[in-house]
Amino acid sequence: MDEQRFIDIETKLAHQEMIVEELNQVLYQQQKTIDQLEKLVQGLTKKMKELVTDESGLEIRGHEKPPHY
Repeated sequence: MDEQRFIDIETKLAHQEMIVEELNQVLYQQQKTIDQLEKLVQGLTKKMKELVTDESGLEIRGHEKPPHY
């Protein structure tokens, strides 16, 4: 293998290593965002369940007419 070809391969390898590291950082940030969003959804789900239940513990129906109708 001649010297220039060896240099070209090393250059390409270094470039590929840099790209892999950048992709790892992006993946890490995306996973952090997903984790935060999952926690947010869990919290919102809990709040929605609390809102759907009135003080007496009975589930409030969304589309039922009130008793005075």
